[in-house]
Amino acid sequence: MAGPLVAASARRRAYWQTAFSLAVLLAAVWLARRHWPVLETGALRLAVADQGWLLVAGAAAVGTWLCSALAQQGAVKRRLPRGRLVAAQFAASAANHLLPAGLGAGAVNLRFLMRCGLPATRSATAVAVKGTAGVVVRGVLIAVLAVACPGVLRVPDSAPGLPVALVAAVVVAGVSALLAGPLGQRCRTVLGTAVADVRAVHARPHRAAALWGGSLAFAVLHCAVLIAVTQAVALPLPPARVALLYLAASSAAALLPTPGGLGSLDAALVLALTAAGAPGAAAASAVLGYRLFTVWLPLLPGLVVLGVLVRRRAL
Repeated sequence: MAGPLVAASARRRAYWQTAFSLAVLLAAVWLARRHWPVLETGALRLAVADQGWLLVAGAAAVGTWLCSALAQQGAVKRRLPRGRLVAAQFAASAANHLLPAGLGAGAVNLRFLMRCGLPATRSATAVAVKGTAGVVVRGVLIAVLAVACPGVLRVPDSAPGLPVALVAAVVVAGVSALLAGPLGQRCRTVLGTAVADVRAVHARPHRAAALWGGSLAFAVLHCAVLIAVTQAVALPLPPARVALLYLAASSAAALLPTPGGLGSLDAALVLALTAAGAPGAAAASAVLGYRLFTVWLPLLPGLVVLGVLVRRRAL
């Protein structure tokens, strides 16, 4: 009796996995069809661009997935399977363009780590550690480039200090009340586990180097993609300034919960580049090229890899 039940359960699981794979492919086709004018315009503009610089942009885009895998490995003590780890990052980059505010990539990485045998709490901590390292690295890069390119990022002189201090005081008071309330014990337990995991990772120099080195290389390579495209379309801005504008614009766009920053990052980048002195047409072409290499070209293959990983129960 157990045999037929197991077989029926396996068939149902296979049906669901097949349906999910088809849904993923249909979603990719729908996204490509909906944004086809953007793809076509970007391709036409880039067709006359410098092909050598476009190859550099493509190589840098591929490198971002390898660096993401390195950073995720650095966030956990256990050794992860390299091939599946890189495939999971490729799939996560595609899923990130279907769900808002990075939820797709986080969900894929969380599921992957749990499939590798990590408990749910430690998997969530590893994803959070990787994300935090990425934010810190971006902040450091913005600070360094802002010093190297003075005047690019301008802060208003009349920024009021009292409201900022008031908001900070309210946030601190709210966090203190939360930790002191009934939910405080559970929050302290989760926080203690997270701190213990962070210490364990940094107790191993090679893991810490992978976490921070991978996070730094990930951000730098994304800058390199945009820089290479701007060189390909002859956009008249220095590479360091382009990198600073990209980091600032992408950080600002992250505040808007759109899938993969679609729309918000594009508008912020075009606005930043034109405000820095780039012609509007060249700025739009550069942003389209950046999106072509980081979103549209890898989207369908990434979703196929996502479906394969789910079908093979690696996610």
